[in-house]
Amino acid sequence: MPTFQLPRLYAILDATCFPQAQMMFSAAEEMIAGGVTLLQYRNKTGSAREMLEHARELKRRAGKQVRLIMNDRADLCLAAGFDGVHVGQDDLSPESARKVIGPKLWLGVSTHNPEQLRQADQSSADYLAIGPVFATSSKEKPDPVVGLEGVRLARELTQKPLVAIGGITRKNAGSVIEAGADAVAVISDLLRGPRKSAEEFFRILG
Repeated sequence: MPTFQLPRLYAILDATCFPQAQMMFSAAEEMIAGGVTLLQYRNKTGSAREMLEHARELKRRAGKQVRLIMNDRADLCLAAGFDGVHVGQDDLSPESARKVIGPKLWLGVSTHNPEQLRQADQSSADYLAIGPVFATSSKEKPDPVVGLEGVRLARELTQKPLVAIGGITRKNAGSVIEAGADAVAVISDLLRGPRKSAEEFFRILG
């Protein structure tokens, strides 16, 4: 299993936030120019063909300095030449995903409570996500908010790299890192002026 240190900022490109694919690609380039080195592509509504086209274009634009993570689809992760896959509680199980992607690619798992986190900690996941830390608008049916206390508890339950997600902004990101997260995953607060926003996140997170 690869040992690695997550960058403080884990940017997520959610296709539903962009009316046109070209806008998403431009935002990705801006984020990368702002220092982002870990980027997840998330598309809950597109066809496999659309997702693969988007993923390959992101791969082409990202260059070799950026790790690209595919949300949910281990098969498309391989087809697009991505660096890893991230699965949720309702997706492919961590071990099923691992069988598809093999031992070298990154595997992340979303968790929303201590029991899920304990189970994910026993899997071959390389990093775990906990959330939503704060109220979020990026999911139609979000899980209950875990708050900073949930991040602290998660930190006690695992030694794996920990990503906090859900409603994280430049205003509250520092407190999330102080609570024990290794990285913060951000969607909405990177959308307006992606390069400048990313640069500000890195200044805040150190």
